[in-house]
Amino acid sequence: MNSFELNKILGAVLGTCLVLLALSIGAGALFAPEKPAKPGFAIAVQEKHEGGAPAAAPAPSEPIEKLLATASVERGQATAKQCAACHTFEKGGPNRVGPNLYNIVGDERGKDRGGFNFSAAMKAKGGEWTYDELNKFLTSPRGYIPGTNMSFAGLSRDQQRADVIAYLRTLSDSPKPLPTAEGGAPAEKK
Repeated sequence: MNSFELNKILGAVLGTCLVLLALSIGAGALFAPEKPAKPGFAIAVQEKHEGGAPAAAPAPSEPIEKLLATASVERGQATAKQCAACHTFEKGGPNRVGPNLYNIVGDERGKDRGGFNFSAAMKAKGGEWTYDELNKFLTSPRGYIPGTNMSFAGLSRDQQRADVIAYLRTLSDSPKPLPTAEGGAPAEKK
């Protein structure tokens, strides 16, 4: 092969590369993606309703007093296993992503639990973890206390929540008495 043939082959390869480069630059100018000011991903945020307030938690369909009357501690313990990824249940247990839940029923909300750092929303809510408060919170944690760090979606089934609350009640040296359906006065479980 002589040098003239070699020059033609190299010229064709070089010409093809130049055409591809020109097409790439032209396509980049026509179809340039928008680059964000700050690198990262967009995160979907819960939409706010009229007035700027976040959506409220759906109200539980039955009163917790009636649900606790038929609640099963064993089923509650089985359901609470999904909580074990973030919480511990034993007395004096360590905090994880969430606080230790031993003796949570009747305890002050947002109170220091072994050095756990609660969100500002949880501290601002205040009050105590009554059976009804736990029921509302477990229905939709972010709906009931907007701004909480708890990312759990909630337990939609009434009886499932009652079972978990009955289990949490047993995690205490002196469990709080169960409320009655009439006036909310405490009554001991049989």
